[in-house]
Amino acid sequence: MLFNPDVERLPLPQLRTLQNSRLKEQVAYVYQRVPFYQRKFDELGINPATFKGLEELPKLGFTKKADFRENYPFGLFAVPQNEVARLHCSSGTTGKATVVGYTADDLEIFSEVVARSLAAAGCRPGMKMHNSYGYGLFTGGIGIHYGAEKLGMTVIPVSGGGTDRQLQLLQDFQSEVICATPSYAQVLAEELKRRGLSPNTLSLRFAVLGAEPWSEAIRGQVQQGLGVEATNIYGLSEIIGPGVSQEDVDERGTGSYIWEDHFYPEIVSQETGEPVAEGEMGVLVLTTLTKKAMPILRYWTGDITNIYYEHSHKRTHVKMGPIRGRADDMLIIRGVNFFHTQVEDIISGLENVSPYYQVVASRRGSMDEVEVTVEIEEVLMRELGLESLSDDVVQQHECLKTLKGTFAKKIKDNIGLSMKVTLLGCGQLPRSEGGKLSRVKDLRNL
Repeated sequence: MLFNPDVERLPLPQLRTLQNSRLKEQVAYVYQRVPFYQRKFDELGINPATFKGLEELPKLGFTKKADFRENYPFGLFAVPQNEVARLHCSSGTTGKATVVGYTADDLEIFSEVVARSLAAAGCRPGMKMHNSYGYGLFTGGIGIHYGAEKLGMTVIPVSGGGTDRQLQLLQDFQSEVICATPSYAQVLAEELKRRGLSPNTLSLRFAVLGAEPWSEAIRGQVQQGLGVEATNIYGLSEIIGPGVSQEDVDERGTGSYIWEDHFYPEIVSQETGEPVAEGEMGVLVLTTLTKKAMPILRYWTGDITNIYYEHSHKRTHVKMGPIRGRADDMLIIRGVNFFHTQVEDIISGLENVSPYYQVVASRRGSMDEVEVTVEIEEVLMRELGLESLSDDVVQQHECLKTLKGTFAKKIKDNIGLSMKVTLLGCGQLPRSEGGKLSRVKDLRNL
C-alpha cells in the first residue's frame, strides 16, 4: 500500500524539479529569518537571489550538532514563538539538549511522512498499533502516534518499559502492529519464549523498529520470536523525527526509501566532506525542503550509510542502506577503524551465538584493547547443563573453546584486529528497558 502514490511514484525528473524549487525557496527563507544562516551565507559569499538550487547545494557547507548547542535553545528557529505549535528535544546526554520546533504545518508533514512509512511497513487503516516508543520530549512516541492516527489506525500509547504489562496488553488487546526499538523488541520476544508462550498467542503481524542500528540477525530473532514481519524506520529529531525513511515490508533487506519530496539526501566523505558516488559509503547529510519552524540545511547526521536507486517499481524515491554506525562512534584501535555493527555481522554468521553482545574498548598502559562479550544460545546452555558461564567453565568444554576461537579468528580476519572474546550465558548481558541500548563502551578516557 502507498499512502501518497502520486508523490511516492513521482517520475525522477519531476521530483528533481520539485526539490530544486523547494530548495531555492528554503535558502531564501532561512537567509531572511535565521541569523545563523545569514552569517553563514555572508561568510561563504552565498547570494540567495542567484542561488541555482541543487547543483550549488554543496557550497552551503554543513550544519552540525555543535550549531544546535551554540544556538540553544531557539536560535535556529525561523518563526516567532507564537507560531511554534510543539517543541521536542533530545536527551542531551552528551551536552545541551538539541531543541527542535514545529509549526502546525510542520506537524502535518510529520504525520504524513510517518503515515507513509507505516503504510510501507504493512500497516493498514483499522489495525491496532501497540506503541512502545517513549512518549515525552523524545520525538519517537508522539511522532509515531500521530502518523498512525493519520493512517487511520487505532493507537495504544503504551510507551517504554514495564515488560509484564506490555505483554499483557499485547495479549488482551490483540494488536496487529508493534512499534519499538529493536533491542526492546528482542526483550519482548525473549520474555515470551521464557514464559513458554507461542507467538500465536498474540495477533502481531508487523513490527516497525527504529531509533538504533540493528542487524539481519536481530530482524530474524524478532520475526521468529514475535511472529512478525519487521521493518526499519529511520529518522532524527534535527530533521523531523521518525519518518525520514522506511523499509517496504515486501522489500526487506534492500534498503529504506527516503521521502525525497521533504528531505534531500547526500552522502559525503567522512574525511573530506566531498560528495561520493552513488552506492559508496559515507556520512548521510540531510536538508529539509519543507519545514518552516526550524529548517535545516545540509545537516551532518553522523550516520554512515549509502544511497542508491536500484529498487523495485513501487516507488521512485532513493533508498538508503542500513546504518553501519555513527562517524563519532567509530572506534579507532591500534590504527584500525571499525564499527560495532561489523562485529554484529560476524555474530550473525555464527551458530549457537545470540544477537546480544557488547564491545568494550580500554587502555592498558599505552596499548588500546578491545573485548567482545557475547551470549551463547539458551539451547546450548541446556545441552551442556550450565546456568551461567565464566572463562573457567568455557575451558572445560571443547565446543565452547572452539566457538570462542572461531569467533576471535573471524574478527581478526574480517576486521583486522585481535580482540579478547568472552562468552556469557543467556541473560547475562544488559537488556533494553524500552529505550536505546548501548552496545559499545569506550573506557579509554575515563
